[in-house]
Amino acid sequence: MDIVSIFGNVKMSSTENILDLINAGIRGENLRQKAIANNFANLETPGYRRVDVKFEELLAACSDKSGSGEVGSAEPEFFEPKQTPLNAKGNDLSLESEVGHLIKNSLRHKAYVRLLSRKYAQIELAISTR
Repeated sequence: MDIVSIFGNVKMSSTENILDLINAGIRGENLRQKAIANNFANLETPGYRRVDVKFEELLAACSDKSGSGEVGSAEPEFFEPKQTPLNAKGNDLSLESEVGHLIKNSLRHKAYVRLLSRKYAQIELAISTR
């Protein structure tokens, strides 16, 4: 699930709701960054299973189609996907895959920060034109 689909599922009625959603997204991507760093640290650890963050699904559940969900209450959580087989080292990590996850996470984080910056610019413009 990407940022566009998350925003598409949420009916935003106020600036506060949009800021809550962006804040929740940044929190989720920050936690995912920690998970990826932990995966990098354990590339050579036998028996280690890859860790990821479950967040987009929780955010979508909080922001149901009626728009009545509390987006700010969505808290990201760690989980082990266990979708890939163990390699010769005895873990399920791949350097190439983790680099890909790192790049994807960095781009999502940058998108959230840009959205936040634009929202604050809109607020500033609204205040200064009154």
